[in-house]
Amino acid sequence: MSTLNRTPLFRALAQPQMFAGVTYSYFIINAVVTTEIFLMTRSFWAVPAALLIHGIGYMASLKEPRIFDLWIMKVSRCGRTKTHGLWKCNSYRP
Repeated sequence: MSTLNRTPLFRALAQPQMFAGVTYSYFIINAVVTTEIFLMTRSFWAVPAALLIHGIGYMASLKEPRIFDLWIMKVSRCGRTKTHGLWKCNSYRP
């Protein structure tokens, strides 16, 4: 029985661009949110908030790195229908 050899090249080609353990788009969103928090509060408590937000993103990205991209795609493409409250899903039949 032969075994397959794993190479890190295939995983690197399949993963999204990462920065500090989260996707680059999540990192940019975190920077924007942190900047807004700093501008609204005028306090440096925005730095621990940024670390907390980054930690949440890091923990969510451990299993699936594209979790936020997939969620954004689902929300933007699949809006709520009138029957969502009844069936707890999108049902297009009246």
